[in-house]
Amino acid sequence: MEPVEPRTSWTFVTQHARILAMILGDPEIRLRDLAENCQLTERAAQAIVTDLETAGYLTRVRHGRRNHYEVTPGTLFRHPAEGNHEIADLLKLLVDLDQPAEATPRPTADGDHRKHREG
Repeated sequence: MEPVEPRTSWTFVTQHARILAMILGDPEIRLRDLAENCQLTERAAQAIVTDLETAGYLTRVRHGRRNHYEVTPGTLFRHPAEGNHEIADLLKLLVDLDQPAEATPRPTADGDHRKHREG
């Protein structure tokens, strides 16, 4: 039997969520780096940042030649199915995925966060 090709090239995480998580991880990240990490053009990354800013998910302040971004606390998912949940948990998960495994705190049975160690 031949391998089945996917119908489309979709992902579970949108580019908007990726960019917002990267900004949370580095509030002074350059637009060029956002675009490169998401495999987008700078123009597409700029459009996403503008979408997020317009919708109130982040603010942008100019510091000299750089932008400083701040993710707005307490913002909710846009879709009604998740609309009563804050996006903070998803963003934290995405930011943690970018951290090395040894530095990622893992909750223990009692909810305590301790560094996960391999071995």
